[in-house]
Amino acid sequence: MTLQQLEYVMAVYRFKHFAKAADHCNVTQPTLSSMIQKLEDELGVKIFDRRKQPIKPTPSGQLIIERAWSVLVRARRLKEVVEEQKHSLFGTFNLGVIPTVAPYLIPRFLPQLMNEYPDMDIRVTELKTEDMRRALQRGDIDAGILARVEGLEEFECSHLFYEKFFVYVAKGDALYDYKAIRTADLSGEYLWLLDEGHCFRDQLVKFCQLKSAIKSKKAYNLGSIETFMRIVESGKGVTFIPELSIAQLSDAQQQLVKPFAHPIPTRDVVLMTGKNFIRTTLRELLVDKIQQAVPDSMIKMQKSQEEV
Repeated sequence: MTLQQLEYVMAVYRFKHFAKAADHCNVTQPTLSSMIQKLEDELGVKIFDRRKQPIKPTPSGQLIIERAWSVLVRARRLKEVVEEQKHSLFGTFNLGVIPTVAPYLIPRFLPQLMNEYPDMDIRVTELKTEDMRRALQRGDIDAGILARVEGLEEFECSHLFYEKFFVYVAKGDALYDYKAIRTADLSGEYLWLLDEGHCFRDQLVKFCQLKSAIKSKKAYNLGSIETFMRIVESGKGVTFIPELSIAQLSDAQQQLVKPFAHPIPTRDVVLMTGKNFIRTTLRELLVDKIQQAVPDSMIKMQKSQEEV
C-alpha cells in the first residue's frame, strides 16, 4: 500500500469518474485503474462499485476512504512541518479564490510571484465561499482568499485589503447623471445580481436593503460580473463591481462607474487557513506580496467606508 494509491482512491471518490480522476492526478486512466486494482487485491475488497454511474464506493470502500483521507492529511502535515523548518517555499500549494476576487487580484501578484519563486507551485481554483470552507476542511486546498463573513471562527484569517463596491450604470439610465449613488436610489432599477451563494451579492443585498428588488421581475440572477457589465455597456440597467476591477476598464467603461454615497460599502478581503496551518513562512509571503500588489489606500479602512 502506498500514499500514491490512496491519492488515486481519493481522486476517484471526489470526481466519481476514473477518467476525470486520472486527469486530475496527471496519469493515464489505465495507470490509475491498475494502481487502485492492486490496492483492492491487497486488501481483499472492492473499494468502488464500477457498475454504477457515477462511480460510488462500496460499504467497505467508504470505510477505507475515510481512513485514507486521514492518512493523507497526516502525511501532508508531516511534509509541511519539514518544509516550514527549512523555511522552504518548495512544493505544491493549492489556493482557493472567490470568483469576484480572482480575475482582478490574481493577475496582479501571481505572475510576479512565479517569476520570483520558480520552485513554488501555486494552483488556483475559483470557489464560492461555502465551497471554499468545505474544501479547506477536507484538505482539498491549503488556503483561500475571500471576503470576511460571519462564521469563519474555526479558521485563521489574515487581513489582505479593504475593497470598496461601486455601481456600474448604463448610459441613459436614470442614475447615470448622479455623482454618487445612495442605497435608496437603487429601488426599482434593473439590478443585475449574482446568484445566491456569492458573498459579493449577499453583502450588497444586506447593505442596500434590496429585498424588494430581489422579489421584483426586474431583478435578474446570473453568475458573472463580467456578463452583467456587458449588459450595462449595451445600455440596460445597473450592476455592482469591486474596486480592483476598475483598473482594467477603458476610459469609456470608467464613465459608467459611480461611487456610493457615504458610507461606502466595503469588504474585508482575507487569506483564510486552518487553525493548525503550519507553513507560516509561505502564508506571510503571500500576504506581503498581495498587499504590495494593491494600492496603498486599500490596506487600511478609511473614515468614509463601512464594512459589510
